[in-house]
Amino acid sequence: MELPTPEDLRERRNELDLTQSELAERADVSQPLIARIEGGDVDPRLSTLRRIVNALEEAEGGILRAGDLMHSPVYGVEPDDSVMTAIEVMNQEGYSQLPVVRDDYPVGIVAHSDIRHSDEDDPGELPVAEVMRESITTVTKDATVDEVDTHLDHHEAVIVIEDAEMVGIITDADVAAHIS
Repeated sequence: MELPTPEDLRERRNELDLTQSELAERADVSQPLIARIEGGDVDPRLSTLRRIVNALEEAEGGILRAGDLMHSPVYGVEPDDSVMTAIEVMNQEGYSQLPVVRDDYPVGIVAHSDIRHSDEDDPGELPVAEVMRESITTVTKDATVDEVDTHLDHHEAVIVIEDAEMVGIITDADVAAHIS
């Protein structure tokens, strides 16, 4: 990753017609800090630089959010549903994985690969709870694509939650479709 120079930051800010104060407010930093960074008087922390760059990208309309990437509605199965029910829903909707939900909140995920790797000869009659993975991650609709991507490094899907309800699901394919 190439870091922007103080001149790059000043040029981008000016192209967007933002004052130092407006950028500072968007990035949640002080205006004098923006001035010192642009003047080359101070090297900001990486986290501060990231907030400034994110604020510039947001001003450009360039930040993808979870709400832009997600598939909705979300189809899921209950832990007590049979594996056969999960397979039918996946096949019907064209998904390779489904969230497992209890009381409308995700508690895990079940995928074709989980079913294939089951120790049972005929897993179709098993409850989903016996083949699902309990590891699942959630984000809000305003999570950035970088945040989602970080979660996808460790999970096959990310569930988007709003007002304590599942409103979407994001996979690697969804991120790739928006980036390419």
